[in-house]
This record gives sequence, C-alpha cells and structure tokens, in this order.
Amino acid sequence: MPTIGIKRDQLFGSLGRTYTDDEFQELCFEFGLELDEVTTEKQMLTKEQGDVAETQDASEEIIYRIEIPANRYDLLCLEGLVNGLLVFQRKRESPVYEKVIPKNIEKMFVTKTTAQIRPFVVGAILRNVTLDKDRYANFIDLQDKLHQNICRKRTLVAIGTHDLDTIKGPFTYDAKAPKDIRFIPLNQTKEMDGEELMNFYTTHAQLKAYLPIIRDSPVYPVIYDANNVVLSLPPIINGDHSKISVDTKNIFIECTATDLTKAKIVLDVIVTLFSQYCSEPFKIEGVEVHNADDTIVVYPELGVRTENVFVDKMNKYIGIESTAEEIADMLSKMLLKASVVNDNEVSVQIPPTRHDVIHAADIIEDVAIAYGYNKIEHTIPNINTVGGMYPLNKLTELLRVELAQSGFTEGLTFTLCSKDDVAKKMNKTIEEIPAVHIANPKTAEFQIARTTLLPGLLKTLSANKKMPLPLKLFEISDVILKDDESEVGARNERRLCAVNYNKHAGFEVVHGILDRVMQVLEVPWDKTNGYSLKSIDDPSYFPGRCASILYKGTSIGKLGILHPTVLDAFELVNPVSVVELTVEPFV
Repeated sequence: MPTIGIKRDQLFGSLGRTYTDDEFQELCFEFGLELDEVTTEKQMLTKEQGDVAETQDASEEIIYRIEIPANRYDLLCLEGLVNGLLVFQRKRESPVYEKVIPKNIEKMFVTKTTAQIRPFVVGAILRNVTLDKDRYANFIDLQDKLHQNICRKRTLVAIGTHDLDTIKGPFTYDAKAPKDIRFIPLNQTKEMDGEELMNFYTTHAQLKAYLPIIRDSPVYPVIYDANNVVLSLPPIINGDHSKISVDTKNIFIECTATDLTKAKIVLDVIVTLFSQYCSEPFKIEGVEVHNADDTIVVYPELGVRTENVFVDKMNKYIGIESTAEEIADMLSKMLLKASVVNDNEVSVQIPPTRHDVIHAADIIEDVAIAYGYNKIEHTIPNINTVGGMYPLNKLTELLRVELAQSGFTEGLTFTLCSKDDVAKKMNKTIEEIPAVHIANPKTAEFQIARTTLLPGLLKTLSANKKMPLPLKLFEISDVILKDDESEVGARNERRLCAVNYNKHAGFEVVHGILDRVMQVLEVPWDKTNGYSLKSIDDPSYFPGRCASILYKGTSIGKLGILHPTVLDAFELVNPVSVVELTVEPFV
C-alpha cells in the first residue's frame, strides 16, 4: 500500500488541533488508516542512504508517514487526508463539487494519429487558485503519487499541469514524428527535438524510467496551443513555457492515457482535492474535448452515482444491529451522503472523490470502519467444518524435520535468479531451460524464475565457505516451470534439494538422505512399485557420477557429484554432492 509523508505541524494546523503521537495513531486506526512511522527528513535520508547521506541541509521537522489503502486515491495528499478526517470527526460537511461550463469554454482537439500511441485525453481548469509553498509542494507530490499508483508509472495515464495564462486555446493533442517536435523541456534552456530529448534524459534519475514507454514508437504524443507552443510531450515531460509556480492563478490540467477510465479518475481526484483553493471553492471549469471519432465530451465528469444497500445484509455481514438511520449517519462520516429509503434500505450517493466504491461490499466496509472495528462483538463462526493444513505443505514440514534431524541446515533462497545461474554456470544453454522470464528485470540477479533449487544453495555455500567443513544444506521450496498446458502458461513444483560440501565428494551422504526420505515415506527399493536409480549423463555433473531418481519408472529427480566447472563458476573449492527431487508424487 502507498505511504504518504505529511508534515506534522502542517497537518495539525489544517485539522485545527494538536495530537500526541498515540492520539493521532488512534484516530488513523478509527478511520481505517495506519500511522506507519514518526520520523524527520534527516532520519529518512540516513535510513535510505546510510552514514554517507548528505543531511546537513535536511529538515528536522517531524513527518508522519501514513499508510493509505491502495484504492483510496483521495487520501494521497494532505488536502484529501484532512478533508476525510474532518468529515469523519463531524467537524465539516462533505463538499459538493460543481462543474462550471463558461460561454467561451476551452477546447482540446484530438487528431486521429494519436490512436497509434496514446489515444485518450481529458482536461479541466482550476480558476483563481491561491497557492503557497506548501500547497504547491502538495500539488506536485499528489501527481507523483498518482503516477506511481493508478497511472502505473505513467504507462496508463500521464498528468500535465500548465499555467493557463501563458498559453492560448484551443489546444491540439497530436502525434508526430520525433524530429517534428521541438520545444524547451521543463527547467531547461535549450530547445530540443524528440530524438534529442530522449538521448538527453537517458541518464536522468527519474525520467529515464519513462522513456521506453514511447521511445520505439514512430510517433510521439504532443500537446500544443493555438500558437503552436508545446505544452507537453506525454508521458515524459512538460514544456518550460507553461510551467506552474506558486504565483500561478489559473491551472490547466490535461491527462493523456491508454486507459480512458483511469484518466477520468485521475482528473477527478486532482481537481476535487485542489478546487478548495479556488476563489469559488469546489467549482471546476470544464474543458471540451473533440475526439478523433467526432464525439464531443466535456471533462471532468465529476459523476455522482447512487447505490442502494440493505440494512439486514449489512448487519449480518458486519455482525452488528444498527437501524437504517444509524447506518445512514455512519456513512456520512465516510464522505458518502446517505438517506433512508425505508426501514431496510439506504440510498447512498457516491461522490467523484470515492472511485474506490464500486460495489455494495465497499459501502459495507465503510459502515464497519465508521462503526469501529474494536466495537464489533467477537463471535465464534457458525461453521461445521474445521481448517487443516494443505497436504503438500504438511508433507513439506514433516520432511524438513527429518532432514534437520539428519544433520542438515535449512536454507531459504530467492525464487528469482539470473539466467547464468541455471544455464551457463550449470554447463547448459538458456534455450533448453523451461524458465519463466521477467519481461523488464531491474537487475541482472533477478532475470528469471528458478527452475531448480540447486543454484541458490550453491550461492549459499559460496557465501559461507569459510565455515568449518562439512557444510550440509537443504531446501524444500517451489520452482517455477513453463507449462503450455497450464492456464497461466507456468506451474509451481515443490522440490527437495540437499547438498554436501566437504573435502571428499560424500556421494554416500546424499544417497543416505535419499534413502532416509524414501524410508519415512514408506517407499520401497523397487523398480516397479518403489524407487530406483538409473545412470545418466548430465553436463552439470561429473561424468559417470550422476543418476536419475525413478519412482514407479518415472524420473522425479537427480543424484550425483557436480562437475568441476560448475564448482568453479560458483567459486567453490571443494567437491559437492547433490540430491534434488520433486516431492509432489508422494502427497
């Protein structure tokens, strides 16, 4: 869930009173939030960067880090949080938002070429806004939070905000070849075309992550005004000409998107939270968007919809006994206006700030929060069944005990690994490995999902090779294998892997572990109805020192001594014997 950092003194000033840390934590809990941490900017820098962090200019002002539900976009900044808490405490009525359509409404024209890259755009205007340093910072921070959250790092939606007094409508949303787009990017002095801009921001700490979204496209999206002044190159950067500041009075907001629904939600959130700073609070000026299919829509929608819920169902689901009047009153604390239809039905109005409410269950959850989780009476569930451990997990736990009693130490390694870990280092090619690949890996260490437990244990041995010999490790965990017959194209397989690292290969040690596992599983040494071994050649193992483990004639694993080149690849200097097998056939 997203976490927001709010300056404590600014928060208390907006709430109209001060709280102790415990009091505010209790208030957050009652409202369905969690006060995650009380810190300062200096402490945060030290925690993130260690003792090398440059903290001399960092503030010592107290910051509350508050964990917000992922779908509560209306709480991602100070303005939304304060509004929610004040309404919850009945110190303020829930705002009513109004869309204003002036006679000379600003227009946005969309060309057909945008369908190749980002086909949708929405817009709105905040008139006569009064900003200060803190409000401006909150406005920018909200955009960042939305970009990381619902916008999915700008892949679905990109937000652009502009000083309306520096540009002239009507506006055009187009898609052009990179060489045909020229403008001065935000906070720069040199004019660039699309290709130069891509090269320029390749090393930028924040923006480089967004370049792949459009870099390989033959056209880039661009918004410009009636004078051909470029407002933005979404989803990368705005133009410097129309940048906003604390002195900006009229803010033009545009959101380009590949998902129109998400764009409308993002626009609603921004304008509703910051329209309180307009000279006429909670009034938002519309923008007329002329789409490429000749349809005309005025945004923002600011839609209010009605949902009817039944009192008996809510009482049953939550475990309370409240009347319709009491439930309507509780919902009003949660920014939902409600009215009583009859003794068993409540009509709920869902405002444009509460896009998280998509079902009656969401309304029931809000009733439970307003009632108070701690006030709900604890009852024993009226169910005749009992829970039990998943059979595969139960077998896993029993085998863990057996291997630990045999003198082996359990390891827990990463599910993701590099391609080399399962291929090159194991004397194999990645093409022959049925591995699930990560589409855009952040690091070379985590490129694929592991197909064997062995590389993780060998890395563990390498990191602990200074420990006294012998080193005997085991792990019982899942591997992930590509499977065309599976619904998702891959499947998990529970495996057991044990390694013995010593001055001598110790093949008899891992063979003994195999025998002990089969003994406790009551599997006899029998080629037909039990287990047996069959000599095979495997490039990961020493020639003539590898066997396939057969169960009822079917291979379920391997047993052997690793090849010296594998040991060298993992920087091991002593022999390693290995047993690895799947345990699923024994459930």
